[in-house]
Amino acid sequence: MGRPRLSQFSVGDRDILRAVAMEVAEVADLPIMSERRDMWKRHNALERVRPMILFFPEGSWRELLTDSEMTCEDAGARRVEWTLRSRLYQHEHFQDDTVIEKEWVVGRSIHNTGWGLTAKHFRSSMATGAWKFDPVIKTHADLDKIKFPRVYEDQDATAKAHENAQELFGDILDVKLKGIAHISFHLMNIYTGLRGLEQVMWDMIDDPNMVHDAMAKLEEGHHQLVQQYVDQNLLSLNNDATYHSTGGNGYTDELPLDDHDPARVRPCDMWASAETQEFDPVSPEMHDEFALQYEKRLLEPFALTGYGCCDDLEPKLHLVSQIPSMRRISIAPMANVDRTAEKLGGDYIFSWKPQPSHLVGEFDADMVREYIRHTLDVSRDCVIEMILKDTHTCENHPERFDEWSRIARELVEEY
Repeated sequence: MGRPRLSQFSVGDRDILRAVAMEVAEVADLPIMSERRDMWKRHNALERVRPMILFFPEGSWRELLTDSEMTCEDAGARRVEWTLRSRLYQHEHFQDDTVIEKEWVVGRSIHNTGWGLTAKHFRSSMATGAWKFDPVIKTHADLDKIKFPRVYEDQDATAKAHENAQELFGDILDVKLKGIAHISFHLMNIYTGLRGLEQVMWDMIDDPNMVHDAMAKLEEGHHQLVQQYVDQNLLSLNNDATYHSTGGNGYTDELPLDDHDPARVRPCDMWASAETQEFDPVSPEMHDEFALQYEKRLLEPFALTGYGCCDDLEPKLHLVSQIPSMRRISIAPMANVDRTAEKLGGDYIFSWKPQPSHLVGEFDADMVREYIRHTLDVSRDCVIEMILKDTHTCENHPERFDEWSRIARELVEEY
């Protein structure tokens, strides 16, 4: 949809946006936000303050806060309005630990030329239906079609966006200019998109060299991407509300390092993460051979790291723990939380992803309560966070999020 051009909004739309921004600023100034920020710093430092809670409704946002509720006229203004109102909705409805910051972040206009190939899919006839792979890499020779991305910044666009935001919100919110702050590596996601997931599974048996050659090329391409970020001074600190890994945030006093230069951020001043969720059914040995060895080298330059997404890592935790500076590990809904808690202890953040399917069908509050209670019981020695995400629908029952968060809040206060 492109970046909204704030300078072209009508006087009426600008008045609406400024009024909503003032509401956000008032919420951000509440003492609870400072308290939460401090708790996240302690939590991310592996101090068990209490189980922490975060909500990322994702696909369900379209059912929680609809476009019809926006009051601006311009389409771009409505998108900005939605972004602001979503913060207010989160504060008013979810009893989680989200920190509402008194800021408006302007992303620098950073682009790259891509990998030389574009993934293709056979689309579903349903608006939110599943698609099927349409592979563009069919032979080993096709790996030569993968090109390393070239990074560039449209500095004029960056300056204009920052100027517009400052003029609209600068006296209400802290307008921040940010470059690359979310660093996350998804090598197998890129490759399976080009080759096809099922075919990659066959290749690991029938043609393992092809998989290794693909991963080696993607690893080198990502090393070059990060180096371009460094050379062009495009990195920004992520020791704040920046989304980390596949759920969590970066609040910490451990970063940046003591010898950092505020004008030039380095990988060693940052969080980073990686995941290979496509390998959920793959053995620990093959996961290590075809994914982890490449990811570990990419993560090595960063100060704090995270791993995992929607795959069950419980049988692979002994390998994940070998990743340099590992701090946050994603624990999927299907994972055995009893064994996971025993293995993790207090050495890593137990980033638990509760079952999102509990928000569809008939909502069973008693079942949800016992489900959450069990995980909290077995993780008493862990540094645990509950990240409710991947909720692609709540079947137009927004109140289910409210109820889930109320139950979770009551339980964590007991611990």
